[in-house]
Amino acid sequence: MTHKTQRFLTGITTSGTPHLGNYVGSIRPSVAASKGANATSFYFLADYHALIKCDEPARIQQSTLEIAASWLAAGLDPERVTFYRQSDIPQIPELTWFLTCVLGKGVLNRAHAYKAQVDKNTASGAEPDHDVTAGLFMYPVLMGADILMFRATQVPVGRDQVQHIEMARDMAKGFNHLYGDLLVLPEALIEASVATLPGLDGRKMSKSYDNTIPLFSSRDQLKKLIAGIVTDSNGPGVAKQTEGSALFQMYQAFASLEETAAMQRAYAEGIAWGDAKAMLFERIDRDVAPMREQYHALVANPEKIEAILQAGAARATALSGPFMQELRHAVGLRKLQASAPVTSKAKNHKAAKAAGPSFKQYREADGQFYFKFLSAEGKLLMQSRGFVSPKEAALAIASLQQQGADALPALQGQLDLMPGVEMLEVAAALSLPISASKDESHAISG
Repeated sequence: MTHKTQRFLTGITTSGTPHLGNYVGSIRPSVAASKGANATSFYFLADYHALIKCDEPARIQQSTLEIAASWLAAGLDPERVTFYRQSDIPQIPELTWFLTCVLGKGVLNRAHAYKAQVDKNTASGAEPDHDVTAGLFMYPVLMGADILMFRATQVPVGRDQVQHIEMARDMAKGFNHLYGDLLVLPEALIEASVATLPGLDGRKMSKSYDNTIPLFSSRDQLKKLIAGIVTDSNGPGVAKQTEGSALFQMYQAFASLEETAAMQRAYAEGIAWGDAKAMLFERIDRDVAPMREQYHALVANPEKIEAILQAGAARATALSGPFMQELRHAVGLRKLQASAPVTSKAKNHKAAKAAGPSFKQYREADGQFYFKFLSAEGKLLMQSRGFVSPKEAALAIASLQQQGADALPALQGQLDLMPGVEMLEVAAALSLPISASKDESHAISG
């Protein structure tokens, strides 16, 4: 299943204060993506995920406020995107359970976070699953539900998160195999040069390592933290290696190509570490300073942020609610009068497909190719105008099947609604599983 309109989705766990690594690896590329002409973007505060690693309620609440303010200060427009808190969308944990029921445990055994904890326990002589909660083990499934609920096509992540996108694809494939082509397979979107930012000690910048630089540190605090970045012992005048240098990688994440090349030359000429750190500080502060004042104003006004999140939740549930009803119907969670008993999944899938709306493609006496769109009850909703070739007609049908109502604007001028049919009725029918068939009969007039 593919979409011409790209859907971007990303979230940040609300378990700490946002840092520079969050900014360059998630916030900045995500905000940039949200401004694309053909982008539909979803941004969420991953507070369910926070429960896995944090048992301090006040910290989760404060982190939610700080991360929301960070995104808004960085330029995220809540009128242009869907910006919401994960726990405000009840369909996400429900989809998590659906995915749990189709994903093999062996896949989760290979998850990086789980394996890292097992390796740590083994090295210390503890039981392999010591201190491993079911939440930690199931983390990738919840992440998969976050992505698949909103049919995201691209998910901006660091390289260390690519495995989770692959696992989300596995979940979607397993579900679609059993219940029909309902879930979109996402792709990981990586900004190659800055996908993972090093921290003060050279390891990945992470709250877990306590090596972060808070995104909206004061100017003085930012300068002090940068001064503490670990470097080698080479003094002034001695050529320095850019490869493996945390300081250089941080600079590169903020600098232009020309600025990066200048820093490379400075390294080769033996720049003093103090001077290099001063250059890094000025370059980062140039980007952060304009956002800093707005961030502090937002943090001081939590009511405004809460109103924005509630509006985003309403927009998100307008999508997740109907989609979850479709998924519930697909797996068999239906009202008892909705369908007759079936004896197998295969028959159930076939019957559901047959009962859905359909396309009928045909050729007219004028030599052109047409199609019509009928509801599940057989009502004619929409009819195409003529296409020169059957391939063109088939491509139009495919875009409607794959994108649903999102495909309608691109086909404007090629489709006619039937008298008395509203666009909302067509859009609702396009959201259901659809079949296509050829029909050699002539077009219906009127």
